Amino acid sequence: MVAKSYGIEEHYEPLLGSTTYLLRLLKYISPQGDDRNMGIIPHTDKTFTSILHQNEVKGLEIKTKDGEWIEVHPSPSSFIVMAGDACMVAWTNGRIEPSCHRVMMQGNTDRYSLGLFTFIRDLKVEVPQELVDENHPLQFKAFDHYKFLHYHASAEGKRSKFPLKSYCGI
Repeated sequence: MVAKSYGIEEHYEPLLGSTTYLLRLLKYISPQGDDRNMGIIPHTDKTFTSILHQNEVKGLEIKTKDGEWIEVHPSPSSFIVMAGDACMVAWTNGRIEPSCHRVMMQGNTDRYSLGLFTFIRDLKVEVPQELVDENHPLQFKAFDHYKFLHYHASAEGKRSKFPLKSYCGI
């Protein structure tokens, strides 16, 4: 949908052929007592895209541009699709921002979520020329997604407030 809306479908096909997938079952333990605790710290995904499905235990929150945290209440049969840093920031030249999200736990029931995470292998992620103009100058150099993941896991990458910008930003 993103590629079609920007008129860059031909740039998406090679990425699709180089996509790898990681399917994970995520468990968030309920807090003891009536306290509310953080299941996972605020972050943006370092993936290309993430697709989440959760049991009926609430907890996922997304940060708005105004800095407010809002709870996500998906129906039991729905999936949540989130764009990761590699897709939205680098591939769209900063036009679309990935969502900062976290999990906040409360109550006495564990939360389970199923996540399908996508990564690009054997191909550099680069901004299509159609998305570079005088109003949107090139913001990112082409990069290897797996090398970026290694950088993000490094001490330098962990210290960075915006690792993708420090890794391949212009």
